[in-house]
Parts: sequence; C-alpha cells; structure tokens
Amino acid sequence: MAGHIQDRWYKTEVGPDGKTRKVKSERYGTGMRYRARYVGPDGTEKSKSFPDRQKRLAEQWLAHTEADMARGQYIDPRAARITFQQYAENWVTHAPDPNTQASMESQLRLHAFPYLGSRPLGSFQPAHIRDWVRQLQENGVRGSYARTIYSNVRAALSAAVDDGHLPRNPCAARSVRPPTVDNKRVVPWTAERVFAVRAGMPERYQTMVDLGGGCGLRQGEILGVAVDAIDLAANTLHVVQQLKLSRSKPVFAPPKGGKLRDVPLPGPVADALREHMKRFPPGEITLPWKVADGPPVTKRLIFTGPRGGHVWRTSLNEEVWKRALASADVIPDRKPGESYAESRENGMHALRHFYASVLLDAGENIKALAEYLGHSDPGLTLRVYAHLMPSSQERTRKAIESTYKAMHLRTKQGKRKT
Repeated sequence: MAGHIQDRWYKTEVGPDGKTRKVKSERYGTGMRYRARYVGPDGTEKSKSFPDRQKRLAEQWLAHTEADMARGQYIDPRAARITFQQYAENWVTHAPDPNTQASMESQLRLHAFPYLGSRPLGSFQPAHIRDWVRQLQENGVRGSYARTIYSNVRAALSAAVDDGHLPRNPCAARSVRPPTVDNKRVVPWTAERVFAVRAGMPERYQTMVDLGGGCGLRQGEILGVAVDAIDLAANTLHVVQQLKLSRSKPVFAPPKGGKLRDVPLPGPVADALREHMKRFPPGEITLPWKVADGPPVTKRLIFTGPRGGHVWRTSLNEEVWKRALASADVIPDRKPGESYAESRENGMHALRHFYASVLLDAGENIKALAEYLGHSDPGLTLRVYAHLMPSSQERTRKAIESTYKAMHLRTKQGKRKT
C-alpha cells in the first residue's frame, strides 16, 4: 500500500444523489488534522500526525520516509524513540568478559547516562557528542580514562546504527573530536633500579621481577605461571594463562586478548626459577576458569602466598611491591598509619618496559618484540616503544661514507688504468 495523507477533520460519504462528498467528521476542529500513513519494511502500518495548515509538511515527511525506504536508510520511529540508556544497558551485557562488562557499566553509569542517557537514539546529532565531551573535560574526566569512556559510547552508538535505531553514528562526524590524551613517552627503568627493587622484595616473590624484566610478562601472567608452562629443556616459557579477578573473584583465564605465546627463557631467569622452586615448592591451586562460576581448574603455581593460597594482586601491590619501590628510593616511604602514594608509572608494568628497552637496544625487531610481549598488533608496540629504538643516524652516516669511499676508490683506480 502506497503512503497517503489522511485528513481526519473530514470524511467522505455518499449523498442521496449517489455522489461522494466530503463532510465534517466528529473530530473536526480538535486534535491533529493530518495523519501521514505508510507501510514499513516489516509490513505494519506506521503513521505520524500533523496539525491544521501543515499538510505540505506532512507530504514532505512522507516523501522523505519513502525515499529512505527506497535507499535502505529507513529508521523505524519506534526504534528511534528508544533512549541511549535503554539501549546501552542491554548492549553492555554482551561484553565478552565479565570484568570488561563491569568496568563499562560503571563508566557509562557515572559519565555517560547523566548527560546522554535520556536522549532518544533517533535524535542524536554531532553537537550532542561535542557538548558531552566538553562536559567531561570540565568535570575533570580527562586523558586515557575519558578516551575509554568515549570509545564505549561510540561503540554502543555504532551497534545502535547496525540495529536500525539511528541512521549514522554522530561520533563519526568530522566535527567531533574524542577527548585528548597526552602521550607520555615511556621512560624505562635502568638495570640498577630493577635489581634494587628485586632486592627489596621478600625472597618468595623476588623471581617475579625476573619474569617481568627478563621475559616481559604482565603481572597477572606472572601470578598465573604454572610448573607445566616452564620448558627448561627448550629454554622456553609458555604464556598460556593469567590469574585475574572477575567481579572481585579470583579466576584463571587466557592472557590478555586471548593471545597465547612462547617467550625465550634466558639462562639467569631459568636459574632463578629453579632456585625459587627449590626453596618455595609450587602449590596446587584450584580456581574457576575465566568467570567466577566457570569450571574449576587446578594448576601447580610457581608463586603462592605464605599460607599456601594464590597471591592476591591488591595485597601484593600495596604491601610488597610498593614497599620494595620505597626501599629502592623509587617512591617516598610511607609514614606510620598511612598508605603509600599512588605511582601508576612505577607499577609492575615498568618491568615490561625495561624488557622492551633491553631488547630494542640489542637490535631486536619490533615484530619479534610484539610477539614476546603478547601484543596483537606490532603497530601498537611501535607506537609505544619507537623512541627507544637505537638511532639510525650513525648507521646512515657510516653507510653513505662507505659508499662514497668505494666510489672514490674505483674512480682513482680507473684514472690510473688510463
């Protein structure tokens, strides 16, 4: 059925003479006069009402709607009326990881829903996103955290476009800029600092520093290293799991991004592991796999707590790692009754930066380094560590000098022959 405009103030009836004529209906003079009606792609009738003297506007709206259907750009008005919060609350439940889901829910609830939550999806314009980004900055939400929140909102709106709730993502407009992030260059620790921090750790945890600084493992991967992951005969460490928290519950899970990898096991690190296992025998730990209610998995972990359980990351960071940082004069020591100051750049991740800097200084290529670090994209590795690569200026000078010397030598030899 083709779309048409219904005039609800008049109706058509047959007169005594058998001819049709228009007469006033019971609704004459009240309510919206015109109703634009059409059949949507789902086969159901849709409509929109317009007031008296707005027939031309109703005709234009109907024409635009039919053109959108012909181009495949039609948006069902009912779908467009769903608010961003209604859609995003359902969308976030499909996050692949419970920890990711919990983090996204918190970020949206605190920083997106108060500004964008009540807006119908079909009404979004780039200006709404620009205003929201500005409000984030004015409220002190900045840097990489703000960029993460923005990325979540953009992803939710992209999914809404795919699901037919709005025609295009307002975040994709050229006038919209994501929150700015000051890219701080990684400043790797010196070897002296690494070993000073290691010396400040309790003996049962010192080898953690070797796995971070000597194999490039993340903290969760270090805590989850099991006996069967260490291949001393092949001098290889199989990074196949991590120990993490899923909604505050400890679980075993694949490494970040699900990227399993093999890492070269240097001799000194292998020796440290042998000595550690001799002094602190591995313990069997049973935890759920991936999520808190996942199937139980038992592993013989290299690192366990003094009472035999797994090592809790929070207590390790606050009571062990930061104390070692203070003993090495990396951060100030805490006063009695107080906590250590926050120092994100000096977390255990600093050991990975040290590992990367050592490999690059030795001439290792970015692709290999990305593989050892567990990065899915070597481009990420390059962006983070490019400034640590040895300068090519000296190599360039020597290469050109060598070429010129060889050319001059051949020229002289040619002159002698003639």
